[in-house]
Amino acid sequence: MNLSDRQYGEMAKAASAPSKSWFDIPKAFLIGGLICAAGQGLLELFKAVGLERDAAGSFTSVTLVLFSALLTAVGLYPKVAKQGGAGTLVPITGFANAVVSPAIEFRTEGWVLGVGAKVFSIAGPVILYGTAASVVYGLIYWAVKTIAG
Repeated sequence: MNLSDRQYGEMAKAASAPSKSWFDIPKAFLIGGLICAAGQGLLELFKAVGLERDAAGSFTSVTLVLFSALLTAVGLYPKVAKQGGAGTLVPITGFANAVVSPAIEFRTEGWVLGVGAKVFSIAGPVILYGTAASVVYGLIYWAVKTIAG
């Protein structure tokens, strides 16, 4: 089947549900805000039990990753993401979901060829290009500091 650009555009438009941004944006803001508020609550809890701020921040990050991975594993995070849209892309929880989702999807293939091979299929490029960008930025910073004296 050969389609012209116009025909393809018409088919894509017919297949796409229109977004209700007046409803979706506040919902994403609310869900994202709740995730951030939960993170702040965890931080305050860890500080209240006597951890220093840096340690409390680390424990908060680990706890958020653990909770989002567990919610992904039992199928709840995707349901929240369907409702919250971009609000669930709060970096640490969205990243944990991106790592766990493919691993769960391919777990029937086994530990090595399923989970091991697919665990970073979505998050891998983020890690790769994030690391590469940090090296480039570090070199630029080093060059500017060296030249500036």
